[in-house]
Amino acid sequence: MNSSSSVSLFWVVAALFVLVAMAFVLFPLLSRKKSTRVNADRRAVNIAVCRDQLQEMEADRANGLLSNEQFEIAKLELENRLAEDALGQENAPQVAHAGSRTLGYVIAVVLPVAAFGLYYFSGSPALLNPAAVAPPTVEAMPSGHDIEKMVEQAEAKVKANPADGESWAMLGRSYAAMQRWPEAWKAYQFAADRLPEDASLLSGQAEALAIIKGGALQGEPMKLVEKALMIDANDFKALELAAASAFQEKNYAQAAVFLKRLGEQLPPSDPYSQKVKTALARAEQLAQGGGLDNLSQPAATPPPSTAALIRGSIDVAAALKPRIGAQDTIFLFARAAEGGPPVAVVRGPATRFPMDFELSDSAAMTPGDLLSGHKQVTLVARISKSGNAQPQPGDIEGSVAAVKVGAQGVHLVIDKAI
Repeated sequence: MNSSSSVSLFWVVAALFVLVAMAFVLFPLLSRKKSTRVNADRRAVNIAVCRDQLQEMEADRANGLLSNEQFEIAKLELENRLAEDALGQENAPQVAHAGSRTLGYVIAVVLPVAAFGLYYFSGSPALLNPAAVAPPTVEAMPSGHDIEKMVEQAEAKVKANPADGESWAMLGRSYAAMQRWPEAWKAYQFAADRLPEDASLLSGQAEALAIIKGGALQGEPMKLVEKALMIDANDFKALELAAASAFQEKNYAQAAVFLKRLGEQLPPSDPYSQKVKTALARAEQLAQGGGLDNLSQPAATPPPSTAALIRGSIDVAAALKPRIGAQDTIFLFARAAEGGPPVAVVRGPATRFPMDFELSDSAAMTPGDLLSGHKQVTLVARISKSGNAQPQPGDIEGSVAAVKVGAQGVHLVIDKAI
C-alpha cells in the first residue's frame, strides 16, 4: 500500500467513526418528543435536565468545542424551553422540542470540526506519510550528552548496588566510550571480579590498560587477553588486541591467525570486514618474508615502503626543555583526521632532542584500523612524568594536523604545558 492510499484510508475510517458517534448523539435529540401531559414534577425534571445541559455546554465552550456565538444560541434555546415550561398549562400538549433540534444541528457541525481540529493540532498528522518519517541511520550515534547521561545512570546503579557486576560493566563501557580510560580500567576490573566468566570484561580491561600504557600490549594487557580467549575463543575485542600485539612483536603468522578468526565473525558487507581483510593480507605477506617493499600496489600509488610510513623529528620548545626529567616518557600518537582513539602509538624514553621517529602499521592499536588505511592523520607528542599515556598535570605536548600518511621530514614541536 502506497503512502497516498494509506492517508486516504485513515481519513475514511476517521470519518466513519465520527458519523457513528454523531448518530448516537443526534438521534435522541432530533427524535425525542415530550409527553402530552406535563405536571409540576415533570417541569422540575426538565429544569434539572436543562441545568445539566447548560453545564455541559459551558464545559464544551471552555474546551473549545463550542464558540461563544454557538453557546449563546444554545443557551437561548434552553431559556426558551424553561420559559415555555413555566408558562404552559398542565394539560397543554407538547411536541418535539425545537431547542433539541437546534442543539442537535449545532453539535452536528461542531463535533466533526472539533474532532478533526483536535487531531490536527494535538496529534501527529505527519506520521500518516511514511516518507516524512526518516528511518534511523548509522550516523545517528549517541551524542556526548547522551553518553554523559549513561555514565550518570551507571554510576547511580553502582552506588545503589556495588555488588551488581552488570552495572559495573555498563559503567566501564560508558567510560570507554568517553575515552576515560583509567576509570574504564577500574570499572572493568570491578565488573570482571563479579562476572569472571564474561570474556568481554577482560578484553575491555586489557584495551583500557594498553591505552593507559601508551599502546603497549605486552605484559598485563596480553595476560588479560589470553584469559579472555580461554573463556571465549571468539571474543571480538580480545582477537583485535591479540592481532595488534602480534603485529607489534612482528609475529605476523600469529597475527594472521587472529585476523582470520576475527574476519569470520563479520558479514562481508560490513565496512570493518574490508579493513580486517586488508590487515590479514598484509600479515600473510609479511609472514612469508615479503616485507613492506614487496607488497603489490597499483602503479599510480607510491611504493608501500613510503605509503605506509610517516617519518620525521620531534623537538621541544626551549622554554619547556628544563621541565624534562631523566625518567620521563615520550608518547607519539597518530589519530584519524576526524578524531577518535589513536590509530598508531609508539613510546620511548625522553632522553635527547631533537629525536627522529617513524610510524608504520606495526604500531597500530587495532589490526582493522591501520595507518595505511588513512590519507591524513593528526600527530600528537606528549612527554609524561608518570609514564601514563593519559594527559596529567605537569605533562607537556605538541601536535601537528593534516599530516599525509607517507609524509617524510615531518617536524613536530612540543610547545604546550598541560
